Amino acid sequence: MTYCEYVNNLSTEDTNPNIDYHNNHYGFPIDDDNELFERLVLEINQAGLSWITILKKQKNFQKAYNNFDILTVASYGEKDCERLLNDLGIIRNKLKINAAIHNANVILELQKAHGSFKNWLDMNHPLTKDEWVKLFKKNFKFVGGEIVNEFLMSSGYLSGAHTADCPIYQKILNAKPAWNK
Repeated sequence: MTYCEYVNNLSTEDTNPNIDYHNNHYGFPIDDDNELFERLVLEINQAGLSWITILKKQKNFQKAYNNFDILTVASYGEKDCERLLNDLGIIRNKLKINAAIHNANVILELQKAHGSFKNWLDMNHPLTKDEWVKLFKKNFKFVGGEIVNEFLMSSGYLSGAHTADCPIYQKILNAKPAWNK
């Protein structure tokens, strides 16, 4: 069953957070660097877990990571790491926490060199999934093939977020800039 089939088969009364994510976020272009960073951190934290677990904890992640303000997260020190490791509302994995901090610093460097994280992504688009994975592994931590694939699909850089018969598919095509269709 595809993600689209799964979500579209849920009852309209269902409070499953996948419904909102599927209908309003998954596959739609993201212009804001902090939102892109949030999506990357959430995808990293999903590794080994279900996506619904991450969606249910998303507000906790936003609070714990200062709304994913890149500059703030990049400056996290040991006290912040300890605070995050003790936060029951998020995924308490030291490797994932350290990756978030490291990756925030990488994004700051990309912003300096390219104006924004989004500009860097746009500059490298289009690449194949394998080329993206290689590029991400060269720059970021805790980014394997599945994490990179989901991050790029979820933010509109790789196709496949929705099936062509999904009601959201056309909305995403309409939301993408012409160069990215």
